[in-house]
Amino acid sequence: MPEGHRFPMIKYELLPQQLLHEGIARQADFFEPSKLCSDEDVLRVHNGEYLESLKNLTLDKRAARKLGFPLSGQLVERELRIAQGTIEGCLKAMQHKVAMNIAGGTHHAYTDHGEAFCLLNDQAIASRYLQHHNHAEKILIVDLDVHQGNGTAEIFQNDDSVFTFSMHGAGNYPFKKEKSDLDIALPDGTDDATFLDELKQHLPDLIAQEKPDFIFYLAGVDVLSSDKLGRLGMTLEGCKQRDAYSFSAFAKAKHTSKSFIPVQCSMGGGYSPDIRHIIDAHANTYRVARDIFN
Repeated sequence: MPEGHRFPMIKYELLPQQLLHEGIARQADFFEPSKLCSDEDVLRVHNGEYLESLKNLTLDKRAARKLGFPLSGQLVERELRIAQGTIEGCLKAMQHKVAMNIAGGTHHAYTDHGEAFCLLNDQAIASRYLQHHNHAEKILIVDLDVHQGNGTAEIFQNDDSVFTFSMHGAGNYPFKKEKSDLDIALPDGTDDATFLDELKQHLPDLIAQEKPDFIFYLAGVDVLSSDKLGRLGMTLEGCKQRDAYSFSAFAKAKHTSKSFIPVQCSMGGGYSPDIRHIIDAHANTYRVARDIFN
């Protein structure tokens, strides 16, 4: 793993501890994926040659370099476990309104390649799982990570059954953007008020227009001004308000045949130098979800 990215990976261990310490969650609220994501589920999104090259560790050197991580069996297993966690989270969201994946948000994974620490696209795989099993027809993906969901946009291009909405930093990676169904590119240094104004202008109308059966939310905290890989200017409180507004919009949304629209949330990126800022920002996502959906 690149040296600069070892530190943020600790968040996957520390975040559950913080949630338990505060009483935001109980041990019984946590679950681990029951298995690795199956080839059948992966292949509804990614092509067979790419999946085989990952599992057999035969990806060519140029493609492997784009991943950002050294390719290994452990890494591939981790990605399969993350994707399965998002699938199982969707099933829990159908019962409990919302479910969270402490990992996930691997939105830079394309149909036929991975990049930027993303090998397999967890929310895309889960979207196709829901559709295949007739759990949802129309899906909305709301991606508020600082980086555009380029892989997600490519996977669902020309597919009216999945609407992709990405609100991201214009100056951030990827420097060649794909075309989501709706992209809002924000200038460097965008502050809380500007970000929230943009979100409020689009999100409620988008939900009303698309009438989704299921919503995926990618809640990256790399929008913070302190983030090493982000270029926006948001505060910790502004990031919390982003989550509170988004979850409130999801919770208020009406559906013709359901009492609520299920929401699956993946945590996405966060690379602030102080691990406490990362954990607090991610914990805020859980704090507001608990308050809104309880």
